[in-house]
Amino acid sequence: MTQHSSILEAFVKLGTFFRGYLEGKKNNGEFTLTWQRELEQIVSSAKHHNRWFTEDNMLFALNSWSKQLTEDRLNKWLSRYDLSKNKQKKVAIIMAGNIPLVGFHDFLAALITGNSVLAKLSSSDTRILPFIARYLMHHEPYFENKIEFIEGRLEDFDVVIATGSNNTSRYFEHYFGKYPNIIRRNRNSVAVLTGKETKEQLTALGKDIFRYYGLGCRSVSKLFVPDGYDFDFFFKAIYEYHTITDSIKYANNYDYNKAVYLMSDFKLLDNGFLILKEDKSYSSPIASLFYECYGTLNEIKQKLTIDSEQLQCIVSDGVFQYEIAFGETQEPSLSDYADGVDTVEFLLKTSQI
Repeated sequence: MTQHSSILEAFVKLGTFFRGYLEGKKNNGEFTLTWQRELEQIVSSAKHHNRWFTEDNMLFALNSWSKQLTEDRLNKWLSRYDLSKNKQKKVAIIMAGNIPLVGFHDFLAALITGNSVLAKLSSSDTRILPFIARYLMHHEPYFENKIEFIEGRLEDFDVVIATGSNNTSRYFEHYFGKYPNIIRRNRNSVAVLTGKETKEQLTALGKDIFRYYGLGCRSVSKLFVPDGYDFDFFFKAIYEYHTITDSIKYANNYDYNKAVYLMSDFKLLDNGFLILKEDKSYSSPIASLFYECYGTLNEIKQKLTIDSEQLQCIVSDGVFQYEIAFGETQEPSLSDYADGVDTVEFLLKTSQI
């Protein structure tokens, strides 16, 4: 077996482990009760370290990755690249912590192309990725000297992948500008409605809005609607998500943002768990959703083309060439790269410098 084959097989085993855990299987090949218990403890206690990391959101993230970490999907993803071009290097990865396993794709891309990883975790998400690393090392000794987590200053690396806000990106550019790098900034996702959507489509849109409490770059934070749009149909379609206010942190954000808006005398639409505010910005606060009206679809197509660097996903039905279907923003495929930057291609091209 080649080294690449053994690396890929280790990630396939990880996917099998995730599926076994989610299905409650205790004797499924590499799946062991010891690993299951440790992962169960991490999942159930995650909310004590980060109140946004509920058990439901943790399980959703694991399930999403379990679907991607199969031999067929990994091979299909990698088939368009020539991995033999890679020259081994140490990839420093500075990870965000807004949603569970948000940095896993970078981690996967670096390792599966034959590189080593020097990871700096967000203080908001410190447990699940080290667990995954230990699982990989246990099943494939090759990884033992290929994965390192660091809390202090990053040193002795070749390339950088850093994810943060628009503010931290300036810091990253200052300190890492001399290295080959991918530096990610704030991005948001939007939905373009025409008024012809079915109730089922709008209900599915609720997944794009409320999953991870709207904290991800793939979370829809703004709607574009035609002039005169009737929001009553939209509110009825998303009512099934009203229990989101059972989360104290979400409910507190809802109350706070509503109070701020009301004191500022903004015109609001409100259904008791989501505030709609007309606003030209893309990034709406938690428990809020901005909206903007348009006259023609061509008008909105031009606007979103101009603003493309601020956007991650566009949800619509038959409007845009690269649109995402309602309800599917939170389950990207392996080739859905953050900011549209092909991480694997970047790593391979860097090898040729």
